[in-house]
Amino acid sequence: MDNQNKKKNLIQMLKFVLFSCSAGIIQIGSFTLMSEVIVKTKFIAALMTEHPGFAKIMENEYGPMYLIALILSVIWNFTINRKFTFKSAANIPVAMLKVFGYYLVFTPLSTIIGNYCTAKFASVGGIDYIVLIITMLCNMITEFLFCKFVVYRNQEDTAVKKEQKAQ
Repeated sequence: MDNQNKKKNLIQMLKFVLFSCSAGIIQIGSFTLMSEVIVKTKFIAALMTEHPGFAKIMENEYGPMYLIALILSVIWNFTINRKFTFKSAANIPVAMLKVFGYYLVFTPLSTIIGNYCTAKFASVGGIDYIVLIITMLCNMITEFLFCKFVVYRNQEDTAVKKEQKAQ
């Protein structure tokens, strides 16, 4: 690999990390909003009392809050990284389906492990946030590799080339 490709890959990785940090802010912000505000409202307490199905879902609150926060961050991260990091003109629905496939594996595993860890170490202060941050770091690393080598393989910089052809 020549120096120009190494530099391009490093810049690409740094962009992905920065955009993932912005997605992380969305994920932590929405998780915190649900954890510290919404779940503690009387409305949610009433729902849990009146609807046993909802109470079962919220039995370990980490899972549902994590899933909602993850979905919000994934939508943001996919959109911004496709355009600015990988500069891809790849078929958006196909790229989204590939990312969806990644999350079909990552989400259940991370939710099950997260629920297990938050329940097992419930006495540790801030365990929900510790597990969330570790999960987010694993997600960022594995998603970058998946996007680079699966989703946008042979499709990087195609948006730039498309623009140049149009001019």
